[in-house]
Amino acid sequence: MLRYSTAVAMLSASAAFVNPAAAETELTMYYPIAVGGPLTQVVDGIVADFEAQNPDISVNAIYAGNYDDTRIKALSALNSGDPAQLAVMFSIDAYDLIEQDLIVPFEDVIATEQEKAWLDGFYPALMANSEIEGKTWGVPFQRSTIVAYYNKDMFRETGLDPEQAPRTWDEMVEMGKALTDADTHGLMIPSTGYPYWMFQALAIQNGKELMAADGLTTRFDDPEVVETLEFWKSLSTEHGIMPEGTVEWGTLRQAFLEGETAMMWHSTGNLTAVKNNADFDFGVAMLPKKERLGSPTGGGNFYIFKDATDEERAAALELIKFMTAPEQAAEWSIRTGYMGVSPAAYETEKLQEYTQEFPPALVARNQLRHAVAEFSTFETARVREGLNNAIQAALTGAKSPGAALAEAQAAAERLLAAYQ
Repeated sequence: MLRYSTAVAMLSASAAFVNPAAAETELTMYYPIAVGGPLTQVVDGIVADFEAQNPDISVNAIYAGNYDDTRIKALSALNSGDPAQLAVMFSIDAYDLIEQDLIVPFEDVIATEQEKAWLDGFYPALMANSEIEGKTWGVPFQRSTIVAYYNKDMFRETGLDPEQAPRTWDEMVEMGKALTDADTHGLMIPSTGYPYWMFQALAIQNGKELMAADGLTTRFDDPEVVETLEFWKSLSTEHGIMPEGTVEWGTLRQAFLEGETAMMWHSTGNLTAVKNNADFDFGVAMLPKKERLGSPTGGGNFYIFKDATDEERAAALELIKFMTAPEQAAEWSIRTGYMGVSPAAYETEKLQEYTQEFPPALVARNQLRHAVAEFSTFETARVREGLNNAIQAALTGAKSPGAALAEAQAAAERLLAAYQ
């Protein structure tokens, strides 16, 4: 169990002095709770602290499930006339939100040189999904990369160096075989929930991007992309280091904690939960390479909805600035495992002390040097669904990797034809 009660109680106590009747601007914020741990308590604490410092603004945080649930519920509320001013949704939703004319660029909301400097202060890799046609449509907050978690105790027991995770695909297969026995798989890569995300990481490592930067072109049937899916499948069918079929996103962390797998690929958003619950020595490493190192970025961005009034936009901006400020971003990173979204967050005394005591907290940040924008196109949800279905069809043996990806590519081209 993550232990946030003391901090939350302090924040709630400070908020208790605020007279709700004094609030002049009310904000409704949709927020995704998709990765483990009581993140609602963390967000509630940050919001309470913000309200204590801004008694003229009240914030109603609606926790809407995973990222897809949040998008659906937020947009449904907007379409039905319910007021909502901002949300944290997938960074990859930007194209669709722009196409539907639902959000405003931050350049239309910020006014001062200080605010311009704030907007320029985030890690460039985390802004890659936000900056479209010269405008900034989202601001990073709940952001991650995929990292490799591994059980150091199991490494020791099998004669492997506990301080050295696999650096290449070949090493991953070799170590995975050494770590696999009747009770434990050497490796698990989740293939439900967000299979396209894991597949994009593998494709990058194989030297291939799944999409072009214009949001109009996908490359699912490229020979090297097909080869990537064949490799993923071979980890179970040929090398025997992963379970056959699919691996569940939602239960994988618990499988790692219970010793069912010696290594797992997962979001850095799980880091604090693993740290607090593992009863063994574990390590965190960048993902291995074939042709190059790499992971897509992941997670959510703040968006401001177009229907918000000028006063509501200004209040929403104040909340977003508060939640992404270095001290808040540092505290958020420590409590959750998500990245601090700016270099300034890692320059705070709080996060410097924490990362010195717990170096794994720097892995995702360091991996940004090799990161690329998360998969995103127009019609993102439908294109992504076709790719997810292709990946799962190949991993379960329902279709060959080549046939499955060819179908996904044809479907993507049909969906994107109207935007060409």
